[in-house]
Amino acid sequence: MKAHSEPMTDHATRRGQSAASAEDEPLLPTVVAALSAAGERLVERFSTAPRLGSRGEIFAALAANDAVSLDALREPLSRARPEARWVEDELECGPLPEGEWWVTDTVEGNINHIHGMTDWCVTATLVRDNDPVLTVVHLPLSGDTYTARKGAGAYLGTRRLQASTKSELDAAFVGTGQARPDEDKETFRRIGQSVTAMLGSALVLRVSVPATLLLIQVAAGRMDVFWQYSQIRSGLVAGALLVAEAGGAVTDTRGNPWSLASEDFLAAAPQLHAGVVDVLSTIR
Repeated sequence: MKAHSEPMTDHATRRGQSAASAEDEPLLPTVVAALSAAGERLVERFSTAPRLGSRGEIFAALAANDAVSLDALREPLSRARPEARWVEDELECGPLPEGEWWVTDTVEGNINHIHGMTDWCVTATLVRDNDPVLTVVHLPLSGDTYTARKGAGAYLGTRRLQASTKSELDAAFVGTGQARPDEDKETFRRIGQSVTAMLGSALVLRVSVPATLLLIQVAAGRMDVFWQYSQIRSGLVAGALLVAEAGGAVTDTRGNPWSLASEDFLAAAPQLHAGVVDVLSTIR
């Protein structure tokens, strides 16, 4: 996915994207309904009471939540798009085989859910030939639903989203986070160095999970920048499409066009993008 601000130079390509987006539009109500049903099941399981102790209990609770949500998602999404294949492992990285795929995060922020925190959601993204073309992010506790189709804008409900118009990095609200448990030491080093570098450059820095809930803030213009080392596909595709369709820049941390083959990820307000790349490019 290239930064949204880059102009399209091929009119035939632009017409093709518009036609594909129109074709995908009827899918949205089905996807929203499926995510809402999954969200209702997860709300029933949600509790703010502490109940977990060991690592084994934590991973068992994560798996149980995933199974409940997947049970609500898989049949309606597969029926709506029978030719689309399904990504089985939400922690997978890298490009997919050609064709259409449903990439879901059955409980994005599952670790928060099982610890009684409210920042979690359910996501589903249709990826076509390694390009996210339709996405829905549903926040069951608030009832908020974010949607985007390639070439058709990003929305919270019926309100169109617009990325931040800030132009000074020292006024920026930025964020990053850990992609998954047990990252390698090199990734941890890069995260730590990037946090130190951005603390000296931005106004305020937030470190939290999950990625999607920071990316919807970038798409809505409430936050200005998000970056992540590591490339967990299910945690990035939904937010990448939302930010791009809201007018933000989506690249890797060196400013190159982002794709599922990229090693890292950056989403930024368009006028801040170059400055953020300058800072993050110092991280080796």
